[in-house]
Amino acid sequence: MAERHTGFSRRSVLGAGAVAAGVAGVGLVATAGARSDRESTSPAREAFFGAHQAGVGTPPQAYAALIALDLRPEYATRAGLTSVMKLWSTDAARLTQGLPALADTEPELASPPARLTVTVGYGPELFTVAGLASHRPPTLMPLPRFSVDRLEARWSGGQLLLQICADSLMAVSHASRVLTKNVRSMTTLRWIQRGFRNPPNSSAPGASMRNLMGQVDGTVNLNTPAQLDSLVWDTGEDQPWFAGGTILVARRIRAEMDSWDELDRTSKELTVGRRLDTGAPLTGAFEADEPDFEAQVNGISVIPENAHIALAHHRTEAEQFLRRPYNYDDVPAAGQTSDSGLLFLAYQRDPATQFVPVQQRLSDFDALNPWITPVGSAVFAILPGISDGGFLGEQLLG
Repeated sequence: MAERHTGFSRRSVLGAGAVAAGVAGVGLVATAGARSDRESTSPAREAFFGAHQAGVGTPPQAYAALIALDLRPEYATRAGLTSVMKLWSTDAARLTQGLPALADTEPELASPPARLTVTVGYGPELFTVAGLASHRPPTLMPLPRFSVDRLEARWSGGQLLLQICADSLMAVSHASRVLTKNVRSMTTLRWIQRGFRNPPNSSAPGASMRNLMGQVDGTVNLNTPAQLDSLVWDTGEDQPWFAGGTILVARRIRAEMDSWDELDRTSKELTVGRRLDTGAPLTGAFEADEPDFEAQVNGISVIPENAHIALAHHRTEAEQFLRRPYNYDDVPAAGQTSDSGLLFLAYQRDPATQFVPVQQRLSDFDALNPWITPVGSAVFAILPGISDGGFLGEQLLG
């Protein structure tokens, strides 16, 4: 992708008074458990421009970094936000195609891109602090408090989101550093969460991932363009600028691995409602088999009513959303043996009618609750895509 295709230069952005100073920034380091021995060196590229941002409907990559930032008070304006968006758009358009950012101090790290995607979102608070409250999508609302939540501020909220995914941890690390260090004079870091899943070359195309509790995760999901059009992408009816965007619910769910390890295999399968080896429902033989929640043996339900699968199953067509989860395995705190779990990422038009009803059932009755604890939560409006020559957020910022 040639530099002239970005539609604006680094000089024009800096001339607007938003100088991104310094070379120090936030880098990502790999934990030993997160690195694959077969990490991809694929030169494959995901398109940056389009009606929707890449990184939502894109087949999941092996590695992810979610980075939440806040605007510094002096840049919490439409002009300040525009400067950040232009910087990110310039750099992301190049990095995703294997080209170094315009001010890249380590240009050799830009290739191969390994299906790198950079996805940008706005949190609810941003619209208020930047004077854009009247333009906030009505579907972008803080989630209600659930009884199982044990949320920590260090994993929650955020005005801006960078979701960076690739099949190479090097590509994720480099893009994360470039995109954060170049706006550090205008933003402050709130949190970083890193995740991983099996790389594409280790399983069949489209195969569900496994979480660190050993469960097949994401069996029931949205897969077709028609499903995404009806359940994920916003139509722009309420906020025309948001047409083609979506709402992301990001939840950090800690797995209580030590007590989970003490549970026998049969109890684990009854808790989940699926076989651990194949992911098949307890009433089926294959992962894709439709569960039979009415099946009984000697008057006892084969799938318990409070099994995770029974409560997570959508009651209506509207209770569906796109799942794109990642595992995390961080350094445990002193005295602990693990800090592992799931970065649960759900994309939808309206969390109030899609995610919240499902999560409310799970919060109230899920048999899995003793072994999982939500410790982080955030919602973001994932911006619509852009055409060559545009910048992310231009539909709102002009």
